[in-house]
Amino acid sequence: MNPQVDTILAEGCGRCKLVGTPQCRIIIRNAEMKALREIALETGLDEEVKWGFPAYTFKKKNIFMLGSFKEHSTVMFFKGALLSDPEQLLVQPTENTNSGRQLRFTHAKEILKLKKTILSYFFEAIELEKTGAKVEAKKTSEYPMPDELKNKFKELPELKAAFEKLTPGRQRGYLLHFSQAKQSATRLSRIEKCMEAIFNGKGMND
Repeated sequence: MNPQVDTILAEGCGRCKLVGTPQCRIIIRNAEMKALREIALETGLDEEVKWGFPAYTFKKKNIFMLGSFKEHSTVMFFKGALLSDPEQLLVQPTENTNSGRQLRFTHAKEILKLKKTILSYFFEAIELEKTGAKVEAKKTSEYPMPDELKNKFKELPELKAAFEKLTPGRQRGYLLHFSQAKQSATRLSRIEKCMEAIFNGKGMND
């Protein structure tokens, strides 16, 4: 057991001003988080803290992590797309999520009732990591290109040339970032803010 996780479950992750208050989403869903943690600890995985939440690793490789949102608590499997999912419980967080899949819960009783099933998913995820299984990355051509970016390429051919010189991973990162915006104006704003980085050959996280 990691004492940092005890602190998170007692006070919250500390990533926003609601930490330590009844409005903190970890506090709101505390019973579910504790139930999931108890099951996770039965796997013998190392318990760490990543991105403010409990994460479970095998030889420093991420297997799954626990999360808490207003509507539900989650188990996020980093290679969830490879799980067999016999009970059809896994959820793809967004349409563009390639690898990760979630189990979602709204009541601690539901978690306890499904304990054996949850454990089976945990152990399958561990075995997948032991075999070195990897999720095949989507090709850049499979990511949608927003009309706003197409129009910007027509307006500025040099931007298109700079974009095409980026590594496939950097291209995918930008396409995902642009496409996730629901409003056209927001998509265009994101594109314009990233233009300098694209011209400089940099990716989203460079």
